[in-house]
Amino acid sequence: MGRRTDIEAALLRLAPGVPEHERGVIVDHAMDSRGLKPASPETAAWLSLVAYVRHTFTDYEDLLDDGFDKASARHFVAADMDEVLTGWGVRRSVAEGVDPDGEDEDPEDRDEDPEDRDDDREPDGRSRDP
Repeated sequence: MGRRTDIEAALLRLAPGVPEHERGVIVDHAMDSRGLKPASPETAAWLSLVAYVRHTFTDYEDLLDDGFDKASARHFVAADMDEVLTGWGVRRSVAEGVDPDGEDEDPEDRDEDPEDRDDDREPDGRSRDP
């Protein structure tokens, strides 16, 4: 299977109820994000899903415009995000703190290009399996 197909399959495992038109946008984001190129399909799907919900279905952007820092804005929109994600069949919770897999950031928030790293970490900071 191609990378797009793998990401879409991972997204459907994570969020089986995501509407088709939303799914396409999320997968496009995962494919187009430079920071997600080296990520596993599951990581790319999760990070794109969370970013999409945060930016599309919450007041996150308004909170940033009002001067809140990213961490505070994310805290304030986490419950709204969980409501959308739960409606799509997602079992993870962003409101309960850091995702158990440590995948809680937008790829665009990363200051570095993952390909410029000289270590063996995934884009989310976890160690890669040897």
